Amino acid sequence: MMVSFMPCCARRDSALRWLAGLLLGFWLAVASAAQASDKSTISQAAIRATPQGYVLDGEANIVLNSTLEDALNRGINLYFLLELDVTRPRSWWFDEDIVDSVRKMRIYYHLLLRRYVVEAGYATRTAATLGEALAMLGQVDAWQVLERGALKSGQRYDARLRLRLDTSQLPKPLSIGAVGGDRWELATPWYVWSFEAPALSPPTASP
Repeated sequence: MMVSFMPCCARRDSALRWLAGLLLGFWLAVASAAQASDKSTISQAAIRATPQGYVLDGEANIVLNSTLEDALNRGINLYFLLELDVTRPRSWWFDEDIVDSVRKMRIYYHLLLRRYVVEAGYATRTAATLGEALAMLGQVDAWQVLERGALKSGQRYDARLRLRLDTSQLPKPLSIGAVGGDRWELATPWYVWSFEAPALSPPTASP
């Protein structure tokens, strides 16, 4: 007598397909939620010439999640890194790296003054509300990124810019907990653009 195992195999294959579909749906839901919760972006960026070289102007829309906002209001300093890469395309070889610059910034809440403090470059400003402070943090004006002679006038260059939370600067217990935890992460997508190097203005004559 021949014994058939087909029904058992069919049930097992069906169960495996159901489990795979469940896992795929869960993964897609998690990915969609993570993408939806990450609302911080670089809205614009441009490199322009000055008598001293080249500077970057830009703007980032920064949105803190509830964990970061609560930490900030409890007096924890949040450090951010503004990262810029500029390369020159080459058809016959790898792109030439021109500059890889990082600007360090910090925002914190002064408990005695009851104001937010924003430090970017050599400038320190305060704001009464978190919204005003985040707008200050995201505003980049005349960030010196290249010296005179670093770019060739009329030559095309590619650039990309992003802003991210420097989790290594968090207090140790938080820094350890930040590994693998999206509550303590914030990073904008790379803002990518191309530009032709503008001609430099003549250097300002000394009096």
